[in-house]
Amino acid sequence: MGGRMTLPLTLYRIGMTLLEPAAASLLVSRRKKGKEDPERMGERRGLAGRARPAGRLAWVHGASVGEVVSLMPIVERLTRRGFRVLVTSGTLTSAAVLAQRLPPGAAHQFMPLDVPRYLRRFLDHWLPDLVLFAESEIWPNAVFAVRARGIPLLLVNARMSERSFRRWRQAPKSARTLLEQFDLCLAQSQADGERLARLGAPRVGIAGNLKFDVPAPPADARTVASLSGIIAGRPVWVAASTHGGEEEIISLVHRALMQRRPGLLTIIAPRHPERGEAVADIAHRAGLNVALRSEGALPERDVDVYVADTIGELGLFYRLAPIAFIGRSLVPLGGQNPIEPAKLGAAILHGPHVYNFADIYAAIDRAHGALPVADAESLAQALAMLLKDTARTRAMARAAAQTVESLGGALERTMRAIEPYILHMDLRHNG
Repeated sequence: MGGRMTLPLTLYRIGMTLLEPAAASLLVSRRKKGKEDPERMGERRGLAGRARPAGRLAWVHGASVGEVVSLMPIVERLTRRGFRVLVTSGTLTSAAVLAQRLPPGAAHQFMPLDVPRYLRRFLDHWLPDLVLFAESEIWPNAVFAVRARGIPLLLVNARMSERSFRRWRQAPKSARTLLEQFDLCLAQSQADGERLARLGAPRVGIAGNLKFDVPAPPADARTVASLSGIIAGRPVWVAASTHGGEEEIISLVHRALMQRRPGLLTIIAPRHPERGEAVADIAHRAGLNVALRSEGALPERDVDVYVADTIGELGLFYRLAPIAFIGRSLVPLGGQNPIEPAKLGAAILHGPHVYNFADIYAAIDRAHGALPVADAESLAQALAMLLKDTARTRAMARAAAQTVESLGGALERTMRAIEPYILHMDLRHNG
């Protein structure tokens, strides 16, 4: 499968080979910034952190939290059929979430950097029988290393935004050569599938978005009950997955509403929990009383802003707050996934910048399960309305949940599509 490697791809391969010493330095720099696990640095250089289990092994890769969480139903299906599954990702947060959610029979490693020698080490050790990459994780050296060994390679939950499509169109031969390496690309939507096909993917199917089939994030029932008791009677909302530039807006919104809504509690869950202290400082400078969950503090009555700077607890806060603003959307970064709050019964607010999840937001907006806002003033107006009109809030929450439920089914379509490759794994090991 696939044709001769193009000049840009050849130069990329040579460049990554020559830059191996620089890659090692990059890892050291990232470790110093707290972006790498110092005890697992070897995994980023292809050095395995554990032994390969016996039997059939599927390697499943997603970039970060959203991607690997969406892959969990597939991982669970494969382990139930007796396969061992190696899940790789590239961020500390995703590793922490996977430590909580991986089923028996699955293990996590950090994805090696796209350096040929690192990938050879990785594949020599793990010897996968099937490889699934998620969404838009198309690392050239990884793709060619897998294909060189004749391992079936699939792109699942595949996404190709208009912006990415335009970039790939600038190197059409390289795009075609890379996509030809995939045995199958299962796209999230018709538009994604058409863009992949136009770029040269030879086999494209439309399976839908796996994120709709992911169970709602868990929460400890005793913790939910305890915090519900502490905040009982207070108007509360959560600003989830926020990024720099948004917390200032959220603090302004709280100040604008606190006189009209006495006791208002704003929960801020930053997308990167390590920003907790910086977020707290922003709220402090706005004259608000702040408590950080990472320090063991609770949202007592005198707390205006509760910074939820922990990993894997969004399920808790979506259960506590009837209204969820989803961040990365008031700044031009493309938004975050609204499916989890929709499944957990929250009315959703979001900014204008949601191009990474445009179809999902469009569907929930059409069903009146979400409201778009543009700035601090419109966010404050929307919140004031929803905090006052609880019937409207509940109706929005129901509409969001029903929309998400109606868009499910991608897991079954994906499993049907990859069944021939699972059978191929069986034959290889039983033949």
